[in-house]
Amino acid sequence: MEKDPRITIAEMCQNFYQLGWVSGTGGGISIRRGEKIYMAPSGVEKEKILPEDCFVVDMKGEVLESPRNASLKLTECAPLFLSAFELRNAGAVLHSHSSNVVLMTMLARRIDEDLSVLEFTQLEMLKGIQGHGYYDVFELPVVDNTARECDLTDSLRKAIDRFPNSPAVAVRNHGIYVWGPDEVKAKTQAECIDFVCEVYWKMRSAGIDSHIATAAQPAMR
Repeated sequence: MEKDPRITIAEMCQNFYQLGWVSGTGGGISIRRGEKIYMAPSGVEKEKILPEDCFVVDMKGEVLESPRNASLKLTECAPLFLSAFELRNAGAVLHSHSSNVVLMTMLARRIDEDLSVLEFTQLEMLKGIQGHGYYDVFELPVVDNTARECDLTDSLRKAIDRFPNSPAVAVRNHGIYVWGPDEVKAKTQAECIDFVCEVYWKMRSAGIDSHIATAAQPAMR
């Protein structure tokens, strides 16, 4: 019997809290089952979320089922989650406030008025990001932050369209949205992206030039 997505969301929120990704009341998780989308509520301590605290919405964001606790609110991340479900046919989307990602967004190279990019290559964990191998360049788009989460929707959709090979969009000085065909793939890709961001940040802090670190190329045959 398939596990109730509400239970999975509660478990994942506890896991992400332990990783430091959803401290305070930040972050969120959503899982799709057919035409129903299950979402963690907004403005609550994620490590304390219970399965019955989750919302259920349709693909347009209309609430189908509300939590027993009437004081809980639908997450402001909802329009962003829905964008990934729509544009990437995602099965799960998560939002974290990973400090490793936040630090790296400050170094992103601007390519447009409101869009930047980070580039990573030659790290083993890149193989855990869908469609990428060790020698590939993973381009992570970065959009500028806004005062309210929902106001990020247009720029996130633009980034998704411009970077079709990325399963994520980072938000400068804020965090990241990561998606996958299911909650397991979304989680593992988020962990891989967090790892490569951490390594690149530590390389920079240690004065290691990433171009030198990745200078060794496969021998020509």
